[in-house]
Amino acid sequence: MKGSSLEKARIRQRIWRLLEEKNVARFPRPVFGRIPNFVGAELAAQRLRSLPEYREAETVFCNPDSPQRPVRENALVDGKVLVMATPRLKSGLLLLEPGRIPKKELRRASTIRGAFQWGRKIQPWDVEIDLKVVGSVAVSPEGARLGKGHGYSDLEYAILLECGAIKLDTPIITTVHDLQVVDEIPTGPNDVPVDIIVTPTRTIRAARKLPRPGGIDWEALSPEKLREIPLLSELSRRRLPVDFRLLPTPRL
Repeated sequence: MKGSSLEKARIRQRIWRLLEEKNVARFPRPVFGRIPNFVGAELAAQRLRSLPEYREAETVFCNPDSPQRPVRENALVDGKVLVMATPRLKSGLLLLEPGRIPKKELRRASTIRGAFQWGRKIQPWDVEIDLKVVGSVAVSPEGARLGKGHGYSDLEYAILLECGAIKLDTPIITTVHDLQVVDEIPTGPNDVPVDIIVTPTRTIRAARKLPRPGGIDWEALSPEKLREIPLLSELSRRRLPVDFRLLPTPRL
């Protein structure tokens, strides 16, 4: 596992450096330590828009990072309900309904600041998601994915699955630059693969179905993580078994 983590770190550094050296990285720069914004993000978002999985989706979940902002704007313009994770999940999830947002504000609503203005906080057990869009640092044609290394995207998936907001077969798509597609990525038990990779020039459907993890791995979560993400604390309280001996005796 240690060797796998080191290899993942090497791949991230290689991709971040490559995007900067080829000058296809976009603001915010430098892209090291980020889900990198890239030249052609709008083209990738437009290509995603043509997929049947996107066209059929009524509710789209999307990460808050810069390269997926065009995806979020397209979803709102196309009349889809958008669920957006807040950065590091600190404020949970936001729901944006295009019918409640003036057309001239849809682009702003697709930004983090605008989403807080035009969206409303929701709980993951109160929504059903048809499509999940994620940001990536690197992906392989088999569907293996690397994020920034903090595990928030994988945790989002686990939370949504645990709450019934998504299913094991809900499509997961990422938009990346062509340079972010690598031959091979090591995977761990909690790594969530993608089904489709969309770049500015092509669409890649995963060569084989990599296994998806189940719900939240509570034993792997530190007390600090529970304190950092209030939603996790709430879910932890909800999953505690009820001791019926402690409940008040009902009146007859």
